[in-house]
Amino acid sequence: MSEHRIELTVNGRRHGATVEARTSLGEFLREELGYTGTHLACEHGVCGACTVMLAENGKGGQAVRSCLMLAVQADGAEVTTIEGLAEADGSLHPVQQALRDNYGLQCGFCTPGVAITLAALTADGARPEVEDLEAAMSGHICRCTGYQGIRRAIRQLTGTAQPAGEHA
Repeated sequence: MSEHRIELTVNGRRHGATVEARTSLGEFLREELGYTGTHLACEHGVCGACTVMLAENGKGGQAVRSCLMLAVQADGAEVTTIEGLAEADGSLHPVQQALRDNYGLQCGFCTPGVAITLAALTADGARPEVEDLEAAMSGHICRCTGYQGIRRAIRQLTGTAQPAGEHA
């Protein structure tokens, strides 16, 4: 199997390694670098658990499925995993806070991918519509929450939250 030298920045920290050509970015993040918040489940890009944010060539981060991307494709990129979403002082990212405030997580398996997707779509002050954020959730499978807490978190993020006691 061919091996390749790659360098990438993960959560602000530079990493270099030699990887097999077939190693997925998700495998590399978990197995080689120890970023275990990136969950691998379906390995077909369907469930969304492995979603990370990828920025290349100075462009803003895009949510990508790390199970479908090879580690060699991320050479030179900046990757943000769930471990890098919160502030250095430990304060939660607004997406994490909204999910927490609205009970948008239970077992936590899908939560990293959901949080990264919402963070990518709301980055740099972007104010997407509720419908756009809810549509993005169609790429995530959550078997615990029934999505209602996630939908309330989305409304909090967009400033359209309903008053307490009026949750849909």
